Amino acid sequence: MTRDYQNQSPTAFQRRPHLTKDDAWIRAFLKEAQVGHFATAVDGQPFINPSTFWFDEESHQIVFHSNIAGRVRSNIETNPKVSMEASELGKMLPSNVALEFSLQFRSVVVFGTARVVTDAVEARRLLYGLIGKYFPAMKAGKEYREITEKELRATSVYAVKIEEWSGKENWEQRADQSDEWPPLDEKWFE
Repeated sequence: MTRDYQNQSPTAFQRRPHLTKDDAWIRAFLKEAQVGHFATAVDGQPFINPSTFWFDEESHQIVFHSNIAGRVRSNIETNPKVSMEASELGKMLPSNVALEFSLQFRSVVVFGTARVVTDAVEARRLLYGLIGKYFPAMKAGKEYREITEKELRATSVYAVKIEEWSGKENWEQRADQSDEWPPLDEKWFE
């Protein structure tokens, strides 16, 4: 029997609650994760786009950018509700039971409302935060040219106000095995 998720929080009813992580773990993960997958939807059609992102911890928001024109901006202007996923995958975990095959993973899913940042000072601060995540040793005006007005006019900067989030980690060394079937050879675990 399926559970009714209507009118529930998007993070309600975790299927495997022992894998859930706390807010401190989620914050640390978002600071290190390299790629986020941003989901938008318009007229019932979902879209997903990978992007670099920055967790602006002080403002409790996720920052990313795209071209000034395109589906991402159009979708957010029409429907600002978004979700974002970031994950890290480890090794594949074989089992002697078909439904127990698994993989190591760490992931965070964020739910929130996106806005297009229109203030030039704020947009620059957020873009420098994004660049700083990936290139912390480089400084604007020293190793690279500062952001120009022309570049700002060609870029959409988004700030996703985080409303809810969830983190999970499954980093077991082996998937569950059954004693009702012959054990796997050790070669499968190398």
